[in-house]
Parts: sequence; structure tokens; C-alpha cells
Amino acid sequence: MVRPNEEVEALLQEYADLIAITGGEAFKARAYEKAARAIGGHPADVSHLDAAGLREIPGVGTSIADKVVEYFRTGKVAVVEERRARIPPGVRQLMAIPTLGPRRAMALYEDLHISSVDELADAIKAERLRDLRGFGEKTEANLLHGIALMRQAGGRILLGAAMEAAEDIVADLSGVAGCENCAYAGSLRRMRETIGDLDVLVAADRSAPFMNALTELPTTAEVLVHGAKKTSVRTAEGVQVDLRVVRPASWGTALQYFTGSKAHNIHTRTIAVHAGLKLSEYGLFETEGGERVASRTEEEVYDRLGLPWIPPTLREDRGEIEAALRGELPAVVTEEDIRGDLTDGLAPLEDMVTAAAARGYAYYAVTDHAPDLSMQRMTDEKVLDQRARVRALDGRHHRMRLLHGTELNIGPDGDVDWPDAFLAGFDICVASVHSHFGLGRDAMTRRIVRACENPRVNVIGHPTTRLLGKRPGIDADFDEVFAACARTGTALEINAQPDRLDLGDEDILRARGHGVRFAVDTDAHSIPQLASLRYGVGTAQRGWLTPEDVINTWPLRRLRRFLRKDRPDRSDRSDR
Repeated sequence: MVRPNEEVEALLQEYADLIAITGGEAFKARAYEKAARAIGGHPADVSHLDAAGLREIPGVGTSIADKVVEYFRTGKVAVVEERRARIPPGVRQLMAIPTLGPRRAMALYEDLHISSVDELADAIKAERLRDLRGFGEKTEANLLHGIALMRQAGGRILLGAAMEAAEDIVADLSGVAGCENCAYAGSLRRMRETIGDLDVLVAADRSAPFMNALTELPTTAEVLVHGAKKTSVRTAEGVQVDLRVVRPASWGTALQYFTGSKAHNIHTRTIAVHAGLKLSEYGLFETEGGERVASRTEEEVYDRLGLPWIPPTLREDRGEIEAALRGELPAVVTEEDIRGDLTDGLAPLEDMVTAAAARGYAYYAVTDHAPDLSMQRMTDEKVLDQRARVRALDGRHHRMRLLHGTELNIGPDGDVDWPDAFLAGFDICVASVHSHFGLGRDAMTRRIVRACENPRVNVIGHPTTRLLGKRPGIDADFDEVFAACARTGTALEINAQPDRLDLGDEDILRARGHGVRFAVDTDAHSIPQLASLRYGVGTAQRGWLTPEDVINTWPLRRLRRFLRKDRPDRSDRSDR
């Protein structure tokens, strides 16, 4: 179910877009964007707050608070409805294209009467955009790439949204009488970065109660198939859910089969055939005689095939079965291995620290954006004041240690914010590309390599800069970047936010081959986002990472040694 906070976040973000499209003041649009992020990340349910309570949220003033109250009272906001009426529906569709902003979308509509993605693609091919101010060949190429990304994503949804929907459904079906097991399977269980349909399995003797329950859930908007073996529905958010009910005796083989991947299953079935067995979703049987030899649990199925249990995140037929047969399957990193989060935050410092300590972390790093990024308006005075507050809170919450850091912007030539002497005061420095995404491949590669070679830079944040379904990654020779990271002792971030998951699993596999270390962190701007760690860990598992590969699984003393990058100017602080 969508949280009320997320509903309001989407509404205020839409209003900010509408302001931008209709030529409103830029500062007003930014104010609504900031309020949207603040409300989306607020830990309390904003539907229970009055106007005064809403105004206590940073960035929410009287006007915005009144609109939120109006929304929960009437189900709509008059000024938003008024702005919507002024915008042709096609313009909103165009705005969904990566690299095309609201003003350009409106210009295309007004000047060329383009109101759909297909019309824009045709106009680009006919070179109709080139006479428009601000549109050239490079812009056309970027837009075509954005359209391709949009079409490639198709009906797929981000991992976080899929997980939330699946867990709600599993919780509901688990409460139906007669349920012995219930779980999600498919690409969601394998933690793919985007998900098509949701596969849900139930183990029970009777299927009808569960099939009926799925069709009657509040989130079900349309019933596609309603049968004894399979029922498919579409949720109000447009996600297709496929439910299968199997006998309890077949639970293990059904879960293994419907988890996939297809290539992994073909490989396991081939092993079964060579062993004189037949593997299907119903069980593992002897070819001669048909006796069932395993099926109740995945562990016994894999064991009967001569394999250890293989984590779902590894089941892509990328060498995991060969490694298992050799006894070399990695013990992949888990959430329980993570000792601390190296992240930033817009929520109040004390609240973020308290929430991090409640997760059982041994340490937590505060890494707000540096001054070259206007989103934080950071100054030397502000960051030094923050450092003093971090030091004052150090060790006060369950003895959790605090690190004071910063997220630097990597400039076009590889320079970062602040001189070396000022950077020396930070415990950890993350450096990220936040602008000039269109640099050529060689220039972009030099840019990131130079940042790696900076002795104060410890981690390269969201290395490819991608936003899934919205913005492609930058063009760089990442093998050269990975080699530079390994050479200089610079870690690569695995950003756990579901719209990033950056690095992705395939790049992690390549970087690991170079000997790179990694930091799995949430990049949390609010308390709820701390829970996104699971998606970063799942992505790390898909990249075959072990705790040894991930620096924030290490004890604090070892982490501090890594952060020194072999510099003689810093000694270990007491780890208490």
C-alpha cells in the first residue's frame, strides 16, 4: 500500500513540475520539490498531522501545510487541479522521457504540436526539431536514447516498489486459513533491479480460498485470470501479480522453479537428467519408476543434485553452479554483516543518528553534500558546526561511533570541493559526479580517475550516475576507473536507493575482478530510506561480494586504516 507520505510527496512533486511547465517562478518550484522530499521522508504519518504539525517538518511552510490538509480533507487540491487543466495530457507523457525537462516538453507541444512519445520519435527522425531554439543534433541523440530507455523499461517497476507490493500481498495471503507457506519468487526474489510481474506462491491443500482472497484484496483493480492453479490480477498501480498454489509436499521444488532464472533452471534440470532424475515444479523424481526423492525444501532439492543451497541472488547461470560443484560458492554478504552506514541526510542529525543506532550499527557516517552543490547550500561555517554536533553525539546512542564526512562534487576536470587542508578534517570523503554528464568518454574517464587519485577521496559515490528508467549512466572506460580504484585504495559505492542501485551487479562483477573494495550504503536523506539497505545488499550479492569485499562490514579500526589511504598524517582515533 502507498503510504500517505508518498501520496503527498508525489502530489507536491507534480505541482512543482506544473509550476515549471507553466512558466512559474523557479524558486517556487524548488520549494515544492524540497517540501515533497521532506514529507516523503518524514517518519510519522502526515495524514495524522494538522497544519501546525506539518509546519514543523523542515521546508513545509503555511501555504504547503494548508494544501496538504486540503488534500486529506477533500482528496484533491484546487490549485493543483487548476494547473493540471492548463497542461495538455501529452506534455505530461513527454516529461517522462529521460533528459527532456518540463519547459522543453511544453515547447515541443506549442511549436510542433507534439503530444506523444511516438510523435516525438517521428519528429526527430524527420529532423523537425533542429529549427527549434535549444534543440540540436546532440539533443536529438539524447532524446532518442531517452525514448529507448523508456521503452526498454516498459511495464517494469523498480525493485523497491515491487518489494513493497509483494510483501503486502504475502502478508495478506499468509493470514488465510490453511496457508502452510507463502512467499514471493521470480526476479524479485533474485533482487533484479527492475521487476516485470510479481510471482507469489502459496503452499496449501486447497487453492480456492487463496485465489479468491487475491481477487478481493483492496489493491486489486482488475482480475485477469481466475483459476484453480493460477490466478492473475493487476493492482491499482498497474502491477501484474501471478499467484500459484501448490501442495505442501511440492513447496521446495515449486519455489526453486518459480524463482528461476530460466538459465539456472535449465542447468539444474540438466544435472538432474545426468543423475537419472527428472526435476519440475512438482518435485524431483527418479526417471525410472517415478519415485519422488526430494521436493519439500529447496535445500533438500539442491542436496539431492549434489549441490549446496544456492542463494537466489546468484541464480543467473553466471558460474554459480560450477562454483558450487567445486566447493567455491562465495558466502555472500548479508544485512547482518553490515556494521555501519556511510550516508548523508536531510532529516535532523539527531533523528538520523537515533534511527541508525536503533538498527544496531557499530558506526554511522554523516556525509552531507559539499558547497559546489546548491541543494544543501553548505558553507565552511555550517560544516564545522555540523562536525561539532557530530562529535558531541559520538558514542551517546548505544555506544555507536560517528564519523563526520562529506559528499564532494567531482568537477569536469576531476577537482573536488574544498582544499586539501580543509578536507583533512573529515573522517571520510565520498566524491560523486553530479553535473556535466555529457563529457566525452576520455574526458569522463580522466575526471573520475583523477578523483580516485586524490589522497582525500575514499569512496566514489553512485559511480555511473544512472537513474533507472530516467537517466542513463555516463560514458566512461570503467575498467580503467576500476583499475584506478584498486591502485589507489578508493572504494566504489553500491548505492542502495531503488532508483539507483549504482553500481549494478554486472559492473560489480567486473570491478571485483580488478580487486576493488566496495561500500554498500543507503544514501538516505530521511529515516525511512535507511531501510533501503536490503536492496544494496541484494545487489552486492548479485555481484558475488563477500563481507571481505565490503568496507562497512569491517570493524571500525580496520575501516579507519582503509580511509587513511596509507597517508602518514592521520592516526587511529580511539575506537572505545
